[in-house]
Amino acid sequence: MSDGPIEPSSLSDDRDWRPVIIGVVVVVIVVVAIAFLLRSHPQAAPAPDPYAANLKISDLKMSQAENFVGASVTYIDGTISNSGSKTVAHATVHVTFKNSLDQVVQSEDLPIQVLQTTGPYPDTVDLKAAPLGPSQSKPFRLTFEHVSDDWNHAYPEVKIMDVTAK
Repeated sequence: MSDGPIEPSSLSDDRDWRPVIIGVVVVVIVVVAIAFLLRSHPQAAPAPDPYAANLKISDLKMSQAENFVGASVTYIDGTISNSGSKTVAHATVHVTFKNSLDQVVQSEDLPIQVLQTTGPYPDTVDLKAAPLGPSQSKPFRLTFEHVSDDWNHAYPEVKIMDVTAK
Protein backbone atom coordinates (compact mmCIF):
# COMPACT_ATOMS: atom_id res chain seq x y z
CA MET A 1 0.00 0.00 0.00
CA SER A 2 1.15 3.52 -0.49
CA ASP A 3 1.99 5.87 2.32
CA GLY A 4 0.50 9.12 1.21
CA PRO A 5 -2.11 10.86 -0.88
CA ILE A 6 -2.44 9.92 -4.52
CA GLU A 7 -1.15 12.67 -6.76
CA PRO A 8 -2.92 13.33 -10.03
CA SER A 9 0.37 13.62 -11.90
CA SER A 10 -0.56 10.67 -14.10
CA LEU A 11 -3.73 12.47 -15.32
CA SER A 12 -2.54 15.51 -17.20
CA ASP A 13 -4.80 18.39 -18.26
CA ASP A 14 -2.02 19.86 -20.32
CA ARG A 15 -3.19 18.64 -23.74
CA ASP A 16 -1.38 19.50 -26.92
CA TRP A 17 -3.97 21.48 -28.96
CA ARG A 18 -1.73 22.03 -31.99
CA PRO A 19 -2.92 18.94 -33.98
CA VAL A 20 -6.56 19.88 -33.37
CA ILE A 21 -6.03 23.50 -34.46
CA ILE A 22 -4.06 22.44 -37.54
CA GLY A 23 -6.84 19.96 -38.44
CA VAL A 24 -9.55 22.63 -38.12
CA VAL A 25 -7.53 25.10 -40.24
CA VAL A 26 -7.00 22.46 -42.95
CA VAL A 27 -10.72 21.60 -43.02
CA VAL A 28 -11.68 25.31 -43.26
CA ILE A 29 -9.19 25.84 -46.13
CA VAL A 30 -10.54 22.80 -48.01
CA VAL A 31 -14.18 23.93 -47.55
CA VAL A 32 -13.37 27.47 -48.73
CA ALA A 33 -11.47 26.11 -51.75
CA ILE A 34 -14.36 23.81 -52.72
CA ALA A 35 -16.91 26.60 -52.30
CA PHE A 36 -14.77 28.91 -54.45
CA LEU A 37 -14.34 26.33 -57.21
CA LEU A 38 -17.99 25.26 -57.28
CA ARG A 39 -19.63 28.66 -57.15
CA SER A 40 -21.51 29.58 -60.27
CA HIS A 41 -20.11 32.45 -62.18
CA PRO A 42 -22.79 34.90 -63.31
CA GLN A 43 -23.23 34.59 -67.02
CA ALA A 44 -23.58 37.74 -69.02
CA ALA A 45 -27.05 37.98 -70.45
CA PRO A 46 -26.98 38.05 -74.21
CA ALA A 47 -27.75 41.45 -75.65
CA PRO A 48 -31.00 41.83 -77.54
CA ASP A 49 -30.80 42.00 -81.32
CA PRO A 50 -30.55 45.64 -82.48
CA TYR A 51 -33.71 45.27 -84.61
CA ALA A 52 -35.64 44.20 -81.48
CA ALA A 53 -36.04 47.92 -80.65
CA ASN A 54 -38.43 48.11 -83.64
CA LEU A 55 -40.68 45.36 -82.28
CA LYS A 56 -43.23 46.18 -79.59
CA ILE A 57 -45.28 43.76 -77.51
CA SER A 58 -48.63 44.96 -76.21
CA ASP A 59 -52.07 43.83 -75.01
CA LEU A 60 -50.75 40.92 -72.93
CA LYS A 61 -53.38 38.54 -71.58
CA MET A 62 -52.79 35.35 -69.63
CA SER A 63 -54.93 32.26 -69.41
CA GLN A 64 -54.70 28.68 -68.24
CA ALA A 65 -56.31 25.55 -69.55
CA GLU A 66 -56.13 21.86 -68.84
CA ASN A 67 -54.70 19.64 -71.57
CA PHE A 68 -55.95 16.18 -72.50
CA VAL A 69 -53.81 14.49 -69.82
CA GLY A 70 -55.06 16.77 -67.05
CA ALA A 71 -52.00 19.00 -66.75
CA SER A 72 -52.32 22.77 -66.58
CA VAL A 73 -51.04 24.78 -69.58
CA THR A 74 -50.38 28.53 -69.30
CA TYR A 75 -50.81 30.86 -72.29
CA ILE A 76 -49.64 34.40 -72.85
CA ASP A 77 -51.43 36.11 -75.70
CA GLY A 78 -50.57 39.53 -77.02
CA THR A 79 -49.85 41.64 -80.05
CA ILE A 80 -46.47 42.13 -81.70
CA SER A 81 -45.95 45.24 -83.85
CA ASN A 82 -43.14 45.98 -86.28
CA SER A 83 -42.35 49.70 -86.52
CA GLY A 84 -39.18 49.11 -88.55
CA SER A 85 -38.53 48.91 -92.27
CA LYS A 86 -37.74 45.17 -92.48
CA THR A 87 -39.89 42.05 -92.56
CA VAL A 88 -39.46 39.84 -89.48
CA ALA A 89 -39.22 36.12 -90.22
CA HIS A 90 -38.28 34.96 -86.71
CA ALA A 91 -38.27 36.39 -83.19
CA THR A 92 -37.43 34.84 -79.84
CA VAL A 93 -38.56 36.20 -76.50
CA HIS A 94 -37.06 35.70 -73.05
CA VAL A 95 -39.85 35.23 -70.49
CA THR A 96 -39.09 35.61 -66.77
CA PHE A 97 -41.48 34.50 -64.02
CA LYS A 98 -40.88 35.80 -60.48
CA ASN A 99 -42.09 34.91 -56.99
CA SER A 100 -43.54 37.13 -54.26
CA LEU A 101 -40.01 38.13 -53.20
CA ASP A 102 -39.29 39.36 -56.76
CA GLN A 103 -36.83 36.49 -57.31
CA VAL A 104 -36.65 34.68 -60.65
CA VAL A 105 -38.28 31.26 -60.34
CA GLN A 106 -38.39 30.37 -64.04
CA SER A 107 -37.09 31.79 -67.29
CA GLU A 108 -37.51 30.46 -70.80
CA ASP A 109 -36.64 31.46 -74.34
CA LEU A 110 -39.48 30.82 -76.78
CA PRO A 111 -40.06 31.61 -80.44
CA ILE A 112 -42.94 33.97 -81.21
CA GLN A 113 -45.85 32.02 -82.66
CA VAL A 114 -48.44 34.20 -84.41
CA LEU A 115 -52.13 33.31 -84.22
CA GLN A 116 -53.99 32.56 -87.43
CA THR A 117 -57.75 32.30 -87.41
CA THR A 118 -58.28 30.81 -90.87
CA GLY A 119 -59.98 27.67 -89.52
CA PRO A 120 -62.58 27.07 -86.85
CA TYR A 121 -60.01 27.49 -84.08
CA PRO A 122 -57.05 29.86 -83.75
CA ASP A 123 -53.80 28.10 -84.57
CA THR A 124 -50.21 29.17 -83.88
CA VAL A 125 -47.68 29.29 -86.70
CA ASP A 126 -44.03 30.29 -86.83
CA LEU A 127 -43.16 33.73 -88.16
CA LYS A 128 -41.41 32.00 -91.09
CA ALA A 129 -44.82 30.87 -92.32
CA ALA A 130 -46.49 34.24 -91.61
CA PRO A 131 -43.80 36.97 -91.56
CA LEU A 132 -44.42 40.30 -89.85
CA GLY A 133 -44.03 43.07 -92.40
CA PRO A 134 -43.09 46.71 -91.78
CA SER A 135 -45.81 48.71 -89.95
CA GLN A 136 -47.73 45.49 -89.34
CA SER A 137 -49.16 43.99 -86.13
CA LYS A 138 -50.20 40.42 -85.43
CA PRO A 139 -51.59 38.53 -82.44
CA PHE A 140 -49.23 35.95 -80.92
CA ARG A 141 -49.30 33.19 -78.33
CA LEU A 142 -46.65 31.75 -76.01
CA THR A 143 -47.39 28.34 -74.50
CA PHE A 144 -45.92 27.02 -71.23
CA GLU A 145 -46.45 23.36 -70.37
CA HIS A 146 -45.24 24.02 -66.82
CA VAL A 147 -44.82 27.13 -64.68
CA SER A 148 -43.14 26.99 -61.28
CA ASP A 149 -45.45 26.58 -58.27
CA ASP A 150 -43.55 29.45 -56.62
CA TRP A 151 -44.66 31.90 -59.33
CA ASN A 152 -46.52 34.93 -57.94
CA HIS A 153 -49.16 34.85 -60.75
CA ALA A 154 -48.24 38.34 -61.92
CA TYR A 155 -47.49 38.97 -65.57
CA PRO A 156 -43.98 37.79 -66.37
CA GLU A 157 -41.35 39.98 -68.02
CA VAL A 158 -41.36 39.39 -71.80
CA LYS A 159 -38.33 40.70 -73.68
CA ILE A 160 -37.58 40.28 -77.39
CA MET A 161 -34.04 38.92 -77.77
CA ASP A 162 -33.33 37.32 -81.13
CA VAL A 163 -34.71 38.64 -84.42
CA THR A 164 -34.30 37.52 -88.01
CA ALA A 165 -35.30 40.33 -90.37
CA LYS A 166 -35.04 40.66 -94.13
